Amino acid sequence: DQVIHDVALQQLPVRFAIDRAGFVGADGATHAGAFDIAYLTCLPGIVVMAAADEAELVHMVATAAAYNAGPIAFRYPRGEGVGVDMPERGEVLPIGKGRILREGTHIALLTLGTRLAEALQAAEDLAAHGLSTTVADARFAKPIDKDLVCKLARGHDVLITIEEGSMGGFGSHVLHLLADEGLLETGLKVRSMVLPDAYLDHDKPEAMYAKAGLDAKGIVAKVMATLGKSSQNERRAESHFPLFQNRK
Repeated sequence: DQVIHDVALQQLPVRFAIDRAGFVGADGATHAGAFDIAYLTCLPGIVVMAAADEAELVHMVATAAAYNAGPIAFRYPRGEGVGVDMPERGEVLPIGKGRILREGTHIALLTLGTRLAEALQAAEDLAAHGLSTTVADARFAKPIDKDLVCKLARGHDVLITIEEGSMGGFGSHVLHLLADEGLLETGLKVRSMVLPDAYLDHDKPEAMYAKAGLDAKGIVAKVMATLGKSSQNERRAESHFPLFQNRK
């Protein structure tokens, strides 16, 4: 109510720095950043970014500082970075534009947030199975990069979105766009990978993501299941979470 009443309606240039995106390990279920993508991206006029790594976070801070057209949010996880080279200073990103880090022809993995590193590893593993894979970083949950999403949809047989948030978030916006563009009627197989529909107990974040099927093995398993191949890892993830949402 405060975000809508005091910021969004007036389109005030407020910057929201959202810590603890996704699983947070020892902080437990009360602090897991699961729902902000879903409840922020439904608000008119707001910009929502998610950093894939510490270098991207530097750029998103610079982008938020330079943006004065309305409210803008950037989310990032608890803990240390992934060890990428850091820029000397942040660059202002074009609003609503993602990036492609690896080009392929068969499978497209579209990530939002720090699952990018796992998606890149999954692409390597999929290549060993003869599956050419594109990996893209959406950067923005809103506004969505329409050109990027449509390019991935038109150029691949399978499109999988991967995010560190609940159902109703980035993947839902991608599906809405694809439906509006008629791209769900072309034979394209689309799947969304999100956090489980459950409150999760304490554990190391990497262990929590593995249980949820949101690590490299889980992504490979989702691709194989989408292609109609059996997956031991996906069955294991569903056994951990009876209400698991990353279904075929």
